[in-house]
Amino acid sequence: MLAANFWTDYKWFDSVGYTSVFLTELRTRAMLFAIGGLIMALVVGASMYVAYRTRPLARPMNLEQQGLDRYRMSIDPHRRLFFWMIVGGLGLLTGASASGDWGVYLQFANSTEFGVNDPQFGTDVSFYTFVYPFLRVTLGYLFAAVVLAFIAAVVVHYLYGGVRLQSQGQRATPAARVHLSVLLGVFVLLKAAAYWLDQYGLVFSNRGYTFGASYTDVNAVLYAKIILAIISVVCAVLFFANIYFKNAMVPIASLGLLVLSSVLIGGVYPMIVQQFQVSPNEQRVERPFIQRNIEATRDAYDIADTEVVDYDAQTQLTPEQLAEEAATIPSVRLLDPSVVSQTFQQMQQVRGFYQFPDVLDVDRYQDAEGNSVDTIIAARELSGPPEDQDNWLTRHTVYTHGFGIVAAAGNQVDTEGRPVFTEYNIPPTGELSEVTGEYEPRIYFGREGAEYVIVNAEPEYDYPLGGTTEDVPTTEDAATPTASPSPDEANAPADGEQAQDDPSAEPSAEPSAGAGEGEENNTGQQTNHYDGDGGVLLSNFFDRVLYALKYREPDILLNNAITSESQIIYERDPAERVEKVAPFLTVDGKPYPAIVDGRVQWIIDAYTTSNGYPYANRIDLADATEDTFTSGTTTVDSLPGNQVNYIRNSVKATVDAYDGTVTLYGWDEEDPVLRTWSKAFPGIVTERGEIDDELLSHLRYPDDLVKVQREILRRYHVTDADAFYGGQDFWNVPADPTKEGDSPEPPYRQTIRFPGDDAASFSVTSTFVPRGRENLAAFMAVDSDPNSENYGRLRILNLPQDAVVLGPGQVQAQFQADSGIRDVLLPLQQNDQSRIINGNLLTLPFADGLLYVEPLYVQAEGSESAYPLLQQVMVGFGEEVAIGSNLQEALNNLFEGGEGPLDESDPAPEEGGGEGEDGGGAPSGDLADALADAADAYQEGQDALQDGDFTAYDEANDRLAEALERAEQAAE
Repeated sequence: MLAANFWTDYKWFDSVGYTSVFLTELRTRAMLFAIGGLIMALVVGASMYVAYRTRPLARPMNLEQQGLDRYRMSIDPHRRLFFWMIVGGLGLLTGASASGDWGVYLQFANSTEFGVNDPQFGTDVSFYTFVYPFLRVTLGYLFAAVVLAFIAAVVVHYLYGGVRLQSQGQRATPAARVHLSVLLGVFVLLKAAAYWLDQYGLVFSNRGYTFGASYTDVNAVLYAKIILAIISVVCAVLFFANIYFKNAMVPIASLGLLVLSSVLIGGVYPMIVQQFQVSPNEQRVERPFIQRNIEATRDAYDIADTEVVDYDAQTQLTPEQLAEEAATIPSVRLLDPSVVSQTFQQMQQVRGFYQFPDVLDVDRYQDAEGNSVDTIIAARELSGPPEDQDNWLTRHTVYTHGFGIVAAAGNQVDTEGRPVFTEYNIPPTGELSEVTGEYEPRIYFGREGAEYVIVNAEPEYDYPLGGTTEDVPTTEDAATPTASPSPDEANAPADGEQAQDDPSAEPSAEPSAGAGEGEENNTGQQTNHYDGDGGVLLSNFFDRVLYALKYREPDILLNNAITSESQIIYERDPAERVEKVAPFLTVDGKPYPAIVDGRVQWIIDAYTTSNGYPYANRIDLADATEDTFTSGTTTVDSLPGNQVNYIRNSVKATVDAYDGTVTLYGWDEEDPVLRTWSKAFPGIVTERGEIDDELLSHLRYPDDLVKVQREILRRYHVTDADAFYGGQDFWNVPADPTKEGDSPEPPYRQTIRFPGDDAASFSVTSTFVPRGRENLAAFMAVDSDPNSENYGRLRILNLPQDAVVLGPGQVQAQFQADSGIRDVLLPLQQNDQSRIINGNLLTLPFADGLLYVEPLYVQAEGSESAYPLLQQVMVGFGEEVAIGSNLQEALNNLFEGGEGPLDESDPAPEEGGGEGEDGGGAPSGDLADALADAADAYQEGQDALQDGDFTAYDEANDRLAEALERAEQAAE
């Protein structure tokens, strides 16, 4: 089994073109295995050999020796066998352990300078990041070897009479004393080296108020380590001198001196300094060390250039100010990617075995007019065969791949509250593919599906004939709802559900041109022949045996359809593929798909990390990246729980969804950690300049890096040591008020115009609240557009402490307590037929203040086919909140009749083009009548909704639609 895993691993690396990674790791492991095992075997073996060769020829006749004679008689005939078993076993165990430290060795052997010196010793940071860990590991193995050699020597000496526990007089022969003294001398000499190295380890101390060397460390522990290193050297010399003295008192006195010095100098003295000198004056004496910690932490987490702007947020706004600010609001993304996943699932699943993630992705694409639009996007992956057909054959050879991309505009819905799709159906069609061009839609590599599939064996299920949902809202159907629909409409299941399961429906388009061509048959489905190179070719019977052993599956051997042209595709998860070809990287928890150059590419952000940056505060990555997405879903992962104090988004990786090609692009090419690994694995990282423009347009600032940086900024936005010590200005990340529990609110991707900027930019945003309070303390935005020269710029709006601006939790409470909002929501919740789902609570700068926007969805209860429909939008500014059927209406209600900044539905008179008698542009008589009828119908609908008369509400909506149609005709 071990051989099968080894060989199949090599074949996998060969199939993806990264055999250099496999061979480099293998060579390094083998070298460390050999060196570690050999050193252990030599040291312990030599110690046992010397102990045996210096055994006394004559042993005293006493009960102890008589008892040992039985053991000697049993061991002596097999002495060589026991010797090689012990030496070989220890060598193998040590070698296996040493091979696991291959990464530590490669960083040491290829270390690259940071160009930054630590403030205590003036040594380049690379020493602590790459060299210090290797020296520590090496000392650990040497200590283990000497300790085991000492134990082995004592056992052999005792067994053969060199050491006697029960005899009178000398307890050890002169030869045994010399042997053991030498081993103890070597041990103490290693201890001296460890003490000397410990002084550099003080930069990772936890003793003081902050992480890193503190006042006590620098003024007491540092000198104690140096003194103890000198004492250890003296003690080692005394142990070696005992070769001549041959007196047990010399090593005993040396050992006692070392222990006493360690207790008094290394323990008691620093404790006295801490208790009587530091504690009463902590703020004053620790000030320079706190400042070191602040500066190092900000550098290590790449937040040193964070711009903090004092923001006197306005809490009140007049209609006139609103009109002036109307043009500053960009298109707000109302679709919540964690809520509309259910809508995607119901409207675009097509068949029950296709799957969308629990949390969709937010990207940006251009529309037909060339405008950049925030887009909700997901790959339609295949989770597995239907339940009644789930067996090895169908799971691994028939249902092999997903099909197509599904996307919707993030800021538009149709009149029913459904997303407006820009890419939909099977085969995929829509505005998005018209803009990007045709692409290969088949998803062989993704986050769902079987662990492995075998292609070019059985006919592969490609896509269903009739995989078209007829009632799909597109950009042509986009409309701003004029009023809230009735609960009956809100509870209605997907209109296209029957069409999805109707095999007689015809596809709306031919399959996109791609590497694999679909083959139509008479079973109501299309089949496919894979002609990519994404798997390992099963070219002979031996290969099939290997994979049958690897997966413990005899059907790989027994299936006659598997031929020499068949390929086995495994390691299909994009993140796992990147981690395997670049084991030194930590990948982001949310890979996302994008259409790039006619292919579906998974884009994965990858990080280089370290826990060896001096003075920088350490955090647990799992804790720092946890939020409501990671705790409430299975498709967003937090980073592994490693303690780190340095992180960079050094690599942008792509995985082709069709053939699995992995490409690593060096994004932060100045990162010393990446440069170190690039020297260890030359040629595997592609230069940043090789990223083409289309791929570049879909790169973004990564989610997990934002989470890590905001976790650090909770405290390290404070740059003054005295203020940091007081801690009164520390922040917290607020809990997500739209979800149950206390998980932090996730960062949100949205297009915003930051105060002072001329144009809006694609950003990732988050908020902070003061520690122990719920009002808003700060708003953070990171420019996420890689085409911008300001990409990655962190900016924080710091709100004044003497003014209270509601935080996310307080705004949510205001929404729930407001009587006007309750009156609107009450009809949507009646009779327990539906439930309201809170969408993401977005925060964005607006009119010298901060605007909260939260979409509300309604979903029918008791129906598996129901999905959330966006029905209302709640907004908050200052202490005021309001609700409307769309953002424009909500803002108008919030500002009491102010001119709607997003007013796109009210017809406006044309300047100079009217046909009225005065020629001043007034609407014609027919147009004026139609507008008046529309206004009357709208008001009647609102009154009917407040009264709960849904029949009258429906009739008013019909009249409204008719009046708007007449108005449009009259305007033409």
